[in-house]
Amino acid sequence: MSIHPRFASATLDGTKTVELRRRRVAFPPGTLVVLYASAPEMALVATVRVDTIVTAEPGHLWKSVATRSGITRREYDQYAAGAGALSALFLDPPSKLPAPVPLTTLRRACPSFTVPQSYRYLNVEELKSIASAGAAGAELLQRVIDSGSA
Repeated sequence: MSIHPRFASATLDGTKTVELRRRRVAFPPGTLVVLYASAPEMALVATVRVDTIVTAEPGHLWKSVATRSGITRREYDQYAAGAGALSALFLDPPSKLPAPVPLTTLRRACPSFTVPQSYRYLNVEELKSIASAGAAGAELLQRVIDSGSA
């Protein structure tokens, strides 16, 4: 799942425990998500399990995410403008990778790797390629295996 570096940092330090999406997400609660920090960082940085997903009209959702979303009301209103519904992913505490796995390393290991606009699933071959990219990639694969998501 792609997120801006500001939000990746806030998620890692525990001040952001809800990730907002303008579209419904297709994965169930309990899913292990790999966080990709977008430019300028451009790297896999952590894993986090989605505890609960709430989808609602933006006007009804703010109260339950205000102190956990890492954004101001103004930012929320701008993000939600025109959306019929938002999905709020309530996150368990994240687990930072021992080192970021940069996009350049990912693409060397797996030339077909594409960065998601929002989120995407990693297939087994991509996970194996990422694991060959170094210790952080190997740890990422182990976390996925341990979660039962592989």
